[in-house]
Formats: sequence, C-alpha cells, structure tokens
Amino acid sequence: MASNALARLANLHRHFHITKSSTKGGGNDNPSVGTIKISQDVTTALANGKAVVALESTIISHGMPYPQNFETAKEVETIVREKGAIPATIAILEGIPCIGLSTEELERLAKLGTNARKIARRDIAHVVATRGSGGTTVSATMIFASMVGISVFVTGGIGGVHKHGESTMDISSDLTELGRTPITVVSAGVKSILDIPRTLEYLETQGVSVVSYQTDDFPAFFSEKSGCKAPCQLDSPEDCARLIGKKLDLKSGILIATPIPKEHSVSGNIIESAIQTALREASDKDITGSAETPYLLSRVNELTGGASLESSLDIALVKNNAVLGAQIAVALSHIQDHGSSS
Repeated sequence: MASNALARLANLHRHFHITKSSTKGGGNDNPSVGTIKISQDVTTALANGKAVVALESTIISHGMPYPQNFETAKEVETIVREKGAIPATIAILEGIPCIGLSTEELERLAKLGTNARKIARRDIAHVVATRGSGGTTVSATMIFASMVGISVFVTGGIGGVHKHGESTMDISSDLTELGRTPITVVSAGVKSILDIPRTLEYLETQGVSVVSYQTDDFPAFFSEKSGCKAPCQLDSPEDCARLIGKKLDLKSGILIATPIPKEHSVSGNIIESAIQTALREASDKDITGSAETPYLLSRVNELTGGASLESSLDIALVKNNAVLGAQIAVALSHIQDHGSSS
C-alpha cells in the first residue's frame, strides 16, 4: 500500500510542483501559480498507507459566519482525528490549491467568508490563474482529493437535479463529477428541495454506485427517508470499505448516504415540513425555474423562524458524516494493508 501511495505522489510530481508544508505553518512559501501544496501530515499518511479523509471548504467560506465557521471546521477535523484518520481540508489560497490546511489557514479562509470564491470544477483554472482564494465545493474537492490518492471525502449533502430540471437543465456539477472521478463521497443524501428521484436516475446514468447506510431508503438530508428505495444497502464501515476496494478501475465515484441521527430527527422533521409547505406554495404560485430555489430557501427560513435551526442541523449532519467517513477510511486502510502484505 505504501508503495502505491508513493507511486501516486510521484505521478503527481510529473503534473504539478508539490510543496510539502507542515500543518503548523500558515504561510505560503511558494507563490508560483500551478502549485499544489500538501500538508506534511497528509503527505506522511498517504505515503504510509494511513487513513485520510478529504473535507470540503465551502462550509467554511459560505456555510456560516465567523467565528462559528472556524470553530466548526476545527471540530470536524478533530472528529476525523479521534476516529483514527487524518483530515485533509481542501481549499485554494492565493492561487495555490491546498490539501490539508493549518489552523492559521483555516482561520484565514473563515475570516474571508463569502468574500472568498465558491469553487467548482469550472472555476479552478480561473481562481488559480488570478491567484484568488476560495472554498472548494463537492466537485472541486473531489478533483483535488483524487489527484493525490485520497479515497474518502466527507461533506454535508450533495447537489442534485433541481425541480423542473428536465426543462431547465439545472443539474448540480456534483453529479457529473461523481460520474467521472473515482472517489467515495459520504453525505446525508440530497435535500428534498431537489428532485430526488431524478437525481438518483441521473446518478445511475453517470454510473455512480449509490449506497444507503443501514437503511434501504435513500435519505433526504433533514429526513431519514425520501421515499426512494436505495440501489443498495450496507451496514458497517467494513462493508463500505470492501465495496470501495472492489470498485475496480471504473473511473466513477461512489455515494454513501447516511441518514440523520435519531436525536436530530425531530428538528429535521420541522425543517422537512417547512420544505414541503414551501414546495406546495411555489407550485400554487407558479414559481418555477431560476426563481424557485431562492423562493424556497427564503420561505423555509420564514417558516422555521430563522436560519439558526437549519444551521445547527447542517453542523450536526456534517459531524455525523465525518464519523462514518473516518471509520470507512480506517477500514479501507486496513484492507489495503492486508492486500499489500499478502
């Protein structure tokens, strides 16, 4: 396994100049554009076949205000470490894609907040070329994680096909990225503000393996059940790791969706009820297309008495996903160690 990881890093050297920086340092020693900077603990873990979990950074830049975003980012990283894996929060800072952020870099991004760029696949080249800074979305995080051989990525929820997406073509790049980038994404499923049946159909078209964790019903972020049967169910981190190990070289990703924890289901049901009310109202008022999502978000905020409930649940779900993601990454590292020694 260690030799495989080193081979990946050597291959990456042929495409990018990598600066290995200690996670204790916050500065950017190499100002050249086109560099990928990997923190020392992530580099060491990859080289030795240890568990690493990628984390996206738009939850830091765009998910909540400072200092809550900074504290949440540190807490999620701590959860990953406590479960035996190394966290690799990914962002672009001053034109440098960074895999594994120091505490100082986390805080810098947190303070930038919405002044930072929100970076998907299409934005990477421009942000790097203009030496910009920003948080990576699901698609961009998947790309950078896959480049260096990180197999497991934790996020809150993924995007999907929007309501009326069959006519608007409003489909998240998360779905196409899952179809082209071989990485496992652990999330709480898809919010019911989206079209979940069509999202699952699109994932099938993209060749993505979709798993529900310990349930046969695909979770809907704030709700344990979406009413859509999951293509398959797995019940332990070891089962998930075995699936990842058997994915072969198909060049597509895996989505593992884990339902909201029982202790948060009451709050989740409140938000879910508000979403369904907002959806009905939007239909009655014939609000469609690009106007629909802003209306739904605003109306759900009104119906739940503010964004605080949704924000606290978002954090709880990310932390829950981080636990499972780290457990899967650790189980996968054990399986790969076994394979390399046999």
